[in-house]
Amino acid sequence: FRLEGATMAPKPVQTPHPPLWIGGHHPNALRRAVTLGAGFMGAGSASTAAFVEQTRQVARFCEEAGRDPATLDVGKRVYIAVDRDRDRAGRRLAEWFGLFYGRPELAAEVAVWGSSDECLEGLRAVVGAGARLLMLNPVFDELAHLESFGELAPRV
Repeated sequence: FRLEGATMAPKPVQTPHPPLWIGGHHPNALRRAVTLGAGFMGAGSASTAAFVEQTRQVARFCEEAGRDPATLDVGKRVYIAVDRDRDRAGRRLAEWFGLFYGRPELAAEVAVWGSSDECLEGLRAVVGAGARLLMLNPVFDELAHLESFGELAPRV
């Protein structure tokens, strides 16, 4: 697009450029995150177990590149459904994963769902796997989830 007379504010960080986060799960994406990025974002479609292996690969790639791993931010996108009725949350997630990814069973592999305490346990596992930033992604009842996140965040 080319816009005449358009402005953008506020400007992104410009010293020397906006921080670039690189996401994905293929080893090439992990290597690019190490060599080009300010951060690595684990895919929401990857399980916590897969994320553990990805963070190990990222650490190896940092070593190979001579980069201090502490200089690379690490995060993970987490599909989440906070609901006291765990079964209902699971069904709703499976329905969404079926529509979006064509794989309803993926919900059980990658999402965190259930009561606040059950979700807290799942989120702590992701943090334990190496995430310093969580990008929480509800796929329904978004406003209700925002309230739940406010209660969960200080406990993670």
